[in-house]
Amino acid sequence: MKKVVLLFSCIVLSTMSVVAQSSYRTMTNEAFQRGEKLGYRIHYGFIDAVNASIEITPEKKQFNGRNTLHVVGTGTSRGTFDFFFKVRDRYESYIDEEALIPWFFGRRIDEGGYKMAQDYVFNHQQKKVSNKGNTYAIWENAQDMISGFFLARTMNLGSFPEGHIFSVPTIVDGEMYTLQIKYKGKEMVKTDLGQIRCLKFVPVLQKGRIFKKEEDMVVWLSDDKNHIPIRAKADILFGSIKVDLTSYQGLVNPLVWK
Repeated sequence: MKKVVLLFSCIVLSTMSVVAQSSYRTMTNEAFQRGEKLGYRIHYGFIDAVNASIEITPEKKQFNGRNTLHVVGTGTSRGTFDFFFKVRDRYESYIDEEALIPWFFGRRIDEGGYKMAQDYVFNHQQKKVSNKGNTYAIWENAQDMISGFFLARTMNLGSFPEGHIFSVPTIVDGEMYTLQIKYKGKEMVKTDLGQIRCLKFVPVLQKGRIFKKEEDMVVWLSDDKNHIPIRAKADILFGSIKVDLTSYQGLVNPLVWK
């Protein structure tokens, strides 16, 4: 699941002008709203292994007097795969409604007996994040793995020329990275729901290097104002991972089909 979330969170925009952190920036969001829920099926090779979802809950909670959106992502193994490799993952982020920066990020991973728990509390004025007694320095407008993905959805991603590289400052496992994504143009993607017009992206490694094979990791977003993930795939050491959209509800804008 970590690989899947990183796939989604990799999709980001390039350098943006920001105001002083005491006043925070204001971003325009026409891409998502409370009540949105996306369902996915994750394949490991030919096995339908995991059911996953990403939801913006109805909850309205404030951090530091700021209104937030509560986003929750879950992954649960299914069928025979659950017997051999149990997955019970939960990711969540409280994202500032106006600035689209995270105030809290939580991660609970249980994958085949491997467990991890993180609770990141962000202080953007001091440019710090704390996690169970540890404190890390962060960059201005730093994102977590979920909030970076939602920030990207608000951008006019398809307006840039093919080959353009987008970037965003993101904290992953206590370290800051400039996560980057290369725009590869438009494609029609055939899904169980029908053919959907998409924007195609591939992640870029540090120092501008692409994966060994450029399309070892690919993400397709809907080519509309929603910019929801339609499909993602990654070739890994022991096979491949594929993620497909299976359901959706609560979208702000109509999904663009063929």
